Amino acid sequence: MLANHMQRLILMENSGLVNMLVEDRYEDLTRMYTLFNHVPDGLATIRSVMVSHIKDTGKSLVTDPERLKDPVDFVQRLLNMKDKYDNIINVSFSNDKSFLNALNSSFENFINLNNRSPEFISLFVDDKLRKGVKEANEEDLETVLDKVMMLFRYLQEKDLFEKYYKQHLAKRLLSGKAASDDSERSMLVKLKTECGYQFTSKLEGMFTDLKTSQDTTQGFYASTSSELPADAPTMSVQILTTGSWPTQTCNTCNLPPEIVSVSEKFRSYYLGTHNGRRLTWQTNMGTADIKVTFGNGSKHELNVSTYQMCVLMLFNSADVLTYREIEQSTAIPAADLKRCLQSLALVKGKQVLRKEPMSRDIADDDSFCVNDKFTSKLFKVKIGTVVAQKETDPEKLETRQRVEEDRKPQIEAAIVRIMKSRRVLDHNSIMTEVTKQLQPRFMPNPVVIKKRIESLIERDFLERDKTDRKMYRYLA
Repeated sequence: MLANHMQRLILMENSGLVNMLVEDRYEDLTRMYTLFNHVPDGLATIRSVMVSHIKDTGKSLVTDPERLKDPVDFVQRLLNMKDKYDNIINVSFSNDKSFLNALNSSFENFINLNNRSPEFISLFVDDKLRKGVKEANEEDLETVLDKVMMLFRYLQEKDLFEKYYKQHLAKRLLSGKAASDDSERSMLVKLKTECGYQFTSKLEGMFTDLKTSQDTTQGFYASTSSELPADAPTMSVQILTTGSWPTQTCNTCNLPPEIVSVSEKFRSYYLGTHNGRRLTWQTNMGTADIKVTFGNGSKHELNVSTYQMCVLMLFNSADVLTYREIEQSTAIPAADLKRCLQSLALVKGKQVLRKEPMSRDIADDDSFCVNDKFTSKLFKVKIGTVVAQKETDPEKLETRQRVEEDRKPQIEAAIVRIMKSRRVLDHNSIMTEVTKQLQPRFMPNPVVIKKRIESLIERDFLERDKTDRKMYRYLA
């Protein structure tokens, strides 16, 4: 009798399963589960309707242009949705494993509909691991990170997440904005447990570099303190190993003479103790603390970027400077210099410089001077704090191209491993096995696999069978 009305009862518009799920009607859902547990295909029907609803809801969330404006809110909504259905399955569906598997499959389906999901999940973690995090304590933060790892498992492009996570972690570490070393390392352990050492080795190398840098800086001052003038600026150097850190465009600028004096002594010390190494200053990544006395007598310590420091130090020997003069003196790239001057002269409450004329656009002849009327309730004033933002479309395209290039040798390595083991294999079997090997890290494109096979044939790693062109042989 009940079986005859099953579809109608489950699909009723205002009181059926979807309505119960939307309104969290746990008792009604429990009754429905218990009732249809004794009907042939009853639970399969409930599961199917639930999956369809979750996929539709998830798809509307991840493709909504409004949601894409705020990556942190985007991920928080995914976490809330996951919590909601985890609770429903736990409370009303007896924690049924078939329902849990269906939930996981649904989430994997719609999360990967948005190719920005890896970036947004990394930005969410970045938000939680920064100083000033709003979580009550580290225990709460651990719970949030564990939940984020559930979303991470659904990603088909884990290597893309790694690329973004590396960028965001580097910014946190180099700007001193990491909330806690323990929390950072806890997240690394979670990623390592999930994906293995290869996934986190370069991330762990970043922490090793920072510890080594501290020891090197201490060694430098211990051996050269007597050679430095009493009023020389104090410098803390972060030595970043090429390969462990995200690739940066090396935009050098002209440092102030006081800084050059110390930095060159450090270069001599470092290269004297590390034969065969090269040292290249990444002036676009540093920060500085500058003590300033303004014309009204107020004294402040400004926390600024290296570029901002280079600009401000020019006003020790000049009252007024045009944009063109600042550009010629510092050699800071134009786009960076304009952003730098806007943050020093146009941000409300942080206007340590005055600009003439007072417009956001900056022309070559616009002039700048120190704002002698600057006041702040704080002694330490932070200017232009670097916070990770979602990428612009051109940046996103550049990251995607880098990731695609990084995948090519991984696909080739998988093909060679498989062929070395099997010696002879047909085309479809290679495609299947390569996909299976690389799936935990990313979903390889069949067209790219085919191109990598062709490249390996050209380089005499493989050859086509002379009688069957769909068969390949490994050449030792």
